[in-house]
Amino acid sequence: MSRDAAIASAKPEEPTSRAQAIAQVAAYLVESGVERTQAQDDARAMLRAAASLTRLQLAMEPQAPITDEEADRLSRYAARRAAREPVSRILGERGFWTLDLVVAPNVLDPRAETETLVETTLALIENRDAPLEILDLGSGSGAILCALLSELPRARGVAVDLSPDACAATSANLARCGLANRARIVRGRWGESLAGRYDAIVSNPPYVRAGEIPALDPEVRLYDPALALDGGPDGLDCYREIVADLPRLLKSDGIVAFEVGSDQAVGVAALLGDKGFGVARVGRDAGGHERVVAARPAPGRS
Repeated sequence: MSRDAAIASAKPEEPTSRAQAIAQVAAYLVESGVERTQAQDDARAMLRAAASLTRLQLAMEPQAPITDEEADRLSRYAARRAAREPVSRILGERGFWTLDLVVAPNVLDPRAETETLVETTLALIENRDAPLEILDLGSGSGAILCALLSELPRARGVAVDLSPDACAATSANLARCGLANRARIVRGRWGESLAGRYDAIVSNPPYVRAGEIPALDPEVRLYDPALALDGGPDGLDCYREIVADLPRLLKSDGIVAFEVGSDQAVGVAALLGDKGFGVARVGRDAGGHERVVAARPAPGRS
């Protein structure tokens, strides 16, 4: 099916309805290799953007016709999605936690799984009204820090990333969420340029094994930057660097929380244990995978 055929009306004299457009685009995406349920969700999201509709408007009037301008816009979106570009990148934004964030080129697209890191960190913070200092290592889009600051009204944050594009995206999202006055951004490699200690350190570092990158889904392999994916031969290189510096950066009563690959929790826990940290919680994502390892300094460690 061609791009234009994806949303073509069966009868030229009858305008295409919203429901018909969704069905046609979804079928086109399935033919392009997108999973069926995802294709339906993506078609709805692209139609809402093409026609400037809310979810409620689409639900209330699915048989309303789409205009030629809306059809053309939807057709362009559909062609990009058929090339396996993620919808979040096509539309330039993504919902994360309770926020709407900018999705920038050359910056990791935040995933729903990463919300597990936010959830786990918050569960280990006893007083959410405390004036906490939070460090986000490898901030990417700034999604994690934005989510945490939105839930911790007196907290302040530092976001660190080696990529200038990521630093710019973090800055844009902090401003978009009204949090820019509570955070600063440092371009650098992990915590090497920082001094002082933090109440909470969070990180979603690159953890894909280098040899597995060519087999990733096109949405990841073609559109997420390699800098944000490549974790070295066993996927743990970045954890080793960060964990080695934790005793200098984390307060004695602080917490550290890492997002990890679905089979890496044990390995990351071992790295933390070797540096005197005890696992406080392992968070599971919606699929049941061990997605987050959170730890505290062992008692007596200064």
